[in-house]
Amino acid sequence: MIDLNDYFSPVSIEKPDFEYISGASSFSHNTTIHTENNPIKDIDKYRVAIIGVPDGRNSPNAGSAKGPEKIRESLYQLARIPGKTRIIDLGNLRNGVTFRDTLAGLTDVLTYLVQENVLPLIIGGSSSLVVAIDNAFTNLDIPYTLSSLDSRIDFQPEKRDPDSSNYLGHIIYNQKSKLEQFNSIGYQTYLNDPQTINHLNKRNYELVRIGDVRHSLHLTEPLLRDSEVTVVDISAVRQSDAPGTIMPVPNGFYGEEICLISRYAGISDRLKVFGLFEVNPDFDIRVQTSTLAAQIIWFFLEGFAQKQYEEPVSDDIDTGRFIRYHVKVTDLTDDLVFIKSTFTERWWLELSSGNDAKHCFACSYEDYLQANRNEVPDRWVKATARLKS
Repeated sequence: MIDLNDYFSPVSIEKPDFEYISGASSFSHNTTIHTENNPIKDIDKYRVAIIGVPDGRNSPNAGSAKGPEKIRESLYQLARIPGKTRIIDLGNLRNGVTFRDTLAGLTDVLTYLVQENVLPLIIGGSSSLVVAIDNAFTNLDIPYTLSSLDSRIDFQPEKRDPDSSNYLGHIIYNQKSKLEQFNSIGYQTYLNDPQTINHLNKRNYELVRIGDVRHSLHLTEPLLRDSEVTVVDISAVRQSDAPGTIMPVPNGFYGEEICLISRYAGISDRLKVFGLFEVNPDFDIRVQTSTLAAQIIWFFLEGFAQKQYEEPVSDDIDTGRFIRYHVKVTDLTDDLVFIKSTFTERWWLELSSGNDAKHCFACSYEDYLQANRNEVPDRWVKATARLKS
């Protein structure tokens, strides 16, 4: 067991000149805040722990180290999260002498929180910090799926130390990594090396372009539902909505869209870590990006507070909560088996592995309709490849 007070500096932000929301209606009403007079204790009583990591090293976006404080200032001016979810703001992680020291400290904290069934909500800092998430899952020996919302896929073919443009490469080439699946949501083709896209496609990873995502935002929900880790690079949002980063792009998600997708991440049953990175106040305009980042976090927490835990494999199908549908597709020997929740109306594909064990993969109603048109859904192809590998 570790003492989190040794890892974090207390929260210290200035009170705004004017508050639209105050008292019992403000964000801090159902949030415990680590301050000089209120040390961290009884961490197991909380569901979510907010972690600021003011470290922009190993990244050209060094100003992202200022992101956590600016985002926190905007977050505390929002309304309280509906429901009774207990949240604690641990403050800012103390930076190590080197970036590797910071990674080691963050790894310790994440490992401990996940063990305690407390979801870490990381406010970066640069996306180089994602390596600490991978280290934590390695320590815990937990296989995981990583979903990344980013305009660029942070992968380089050559092996090198992890940085903000290559954390995925470091994870993939790390033989100890527990990464099982990677989802890139909202990447922009013209910003990425075609060889990188081909390489990741050969690994059966899910790469979804920005145009396809924006055409049907709700189809991101199954990907996020099957993810233990979701990370957001603020450059996934178009420059007009989020100018505060070192490499803004004119195309990307609208602010409302990224907030909705973050809510999908919040309601995921499997999610264990959420991170938001690369906000650089030095390039921001009237705290526009920091305010949007705060709203992304708010929508994530709002979704988290309303999540419904359900797993068709572990639940008794005969309870009436789930309905099983068998669909015959000409090109396949066995029927496709779909499961629908009568409570949330979410869908799953049921597959059997070699030992007849049942596995459920999140899918959409559109996948079911596609099967009924005598077409094999892409989700089934990807899921089958994952089982075989």
